[in-house]
Amino acid sequence: MTNLLQTERLIIRSWIPERDAEQAFVIYNDPEVTHFLGKSSRVTSIESQRQRLIEGIERMHQRNNGTGSWAIVEKESTTIVGTIILKQLPDKDGLPTQDYEVGWHLRRASWGKGYATEAGQVMLNYGFSVLNLPVIYAVVKPENHASIRVTQRLGMKPIGRTNKYYGIELLLFQLDAPVKIEESSS
Repeated sequence: MTNLLQTERLIIRSWIPERDAEQAFVIYNDPEVTHFLGKSSRVTSIESQRQRLIEGIERMHQRNNGTGSWAIVEKESTTIVGTIILKQLPDKDGLPTQDYEVGWHLRRASWGKGYATEAGQVMLNYGFSVLNLPVIYAVVKPENHASIRVTQRLGMKPIGRTNKYYGIELLLFQLDAPVKIEESSS
């Protein structure tokens, strides 16, 4: 998926490291943004951010399963407002499981505008209709009330607390694929 998904206000597209590193750095150098993402998500320079984008693209190509991490771009301003992910959840040791998660990271200036919900909805639709995933999860730190509200707006069902992923306690949310109704030929 290069630049295939759009909403009324947003474009979901592949990261372009040479062009996007500076805007991504604004997101991932902000301690308010990375507070719920863990220490390893914080970057210290535009060059280290560029390298992280390159490595992310390489991992997507290696997996070659349609999952990954994409830039969320505001159509009107062409500003990158955040990241949307759809990928396999890692177990406590960092190994991929058979479970897939949707997630979002937005720059602080874009909080509260509905972008996470809008991008999350289009990514869920992609996961169900293109990748044919039977279920998609979201994992959220219990104190991240804003992301919990996004899962609710996306119609995800709270499952409870889990230690199964990332080696930490998280809240688990689930959304099952919509039931497809077969057309009868009569």
